[in-house]
Amino acid sequence: MSETTTGVVLEAALQTARSAVRPTWNNVAMSVPPPADPRRSFDGAAEIYHGIRPSYPPSMFDELFRLLPSHPIVLEVGPGTGQATRDLLSRGANVYAVEIGPAMAAKLREVHPSPALTVVVGDFEEIALEEHGFDAVFSATAYHWISAKAQADRPARALKPGGLVAIVDLNQISSPEDKGFFAGAQPIYERYGQGHTGPQAPARNAVDPPIRRVLRDDRRFSNVELRAYDWDQTYSAADYRQLMLSYSGTQMMPPPARQGLLDDIENFIRQEYDNQVTRPIVVTLTTARLS
Repeated sequence: MSETTTGVVLEAALQTARSAVRPTWNNVAMSVPPPADPRRSFDGAAEIYHGIRPSYPPSMFDELFRLLPSHPIVLEVGPGTGQATRDLLSRGANVYAVEIGPAMAAKLREVHPSPALTVVVGDFEEIALEEHGFDAVFSATAYHWISAKAQADRPARALKPGGLVAIVDLNQISSPEDKGFFAGAQPIYERYGQGHTGPQAPARNAVDPPIRRVLRDDRRFSNVELRAYDWDQTYSAADYRQLMLSYSGTQMMPPPARQGLLDDIENFIRQEYDNQVTRPIVVTLTTARLS
């Protein structure tokens, strides 16, 4: 679908809603150029993604909807297969979901066949959007894929005056709840060229997602607020393997290396952690108003 076509579809839908209200690997040898856009790697794992990705705290949506008008028109960025979409719909939102992956979008339509949901396949940074037509721009565990400039510029054009930006992040933290699993697993990840890079995971009370600073430093937005929710997730070894398969980094690995990594991590959990591991998570909701 072209940008022009998707823009027409989205605008038409808006008008309708308003009227209705194990081997040892050589990491150099096995490396391959990544796809031009890693966001598209999720599309090959839509069923796995839908089955294993976590939901979000109900209390978070309760607080979000206290900031919105009744039956808000919400532009959802990167909905995946609808882990957050279902909560938006159940609370009365009209949702216009922009999803870059055709298979992910198809799964979203399948699991949420609602007249209040319009799904458009396209790139949020490029797709034609009606200016100042939305009560909220919402994204859950997807906005980090958007460039910092577009993270602010696109909502500034899409939102009604006083409209809300609401960005949800799943933040892995440093916590004894994991019983040392993530530190202990690093040699396995490193063996396959997937070792952790970048800053260390923050403490539970020190989570500060980058989007808060993006919105705070942009004069077009005001009332920047951050809310946090403990949301640890516990997995069996088999389920943690599925979770890993839902990640873009795993999907982009060469198949033999991917298989080796998954096998070794699954066996590590079975043998060293009694077949169960906890991923310590803080969910953050960052909100701001368009001035």
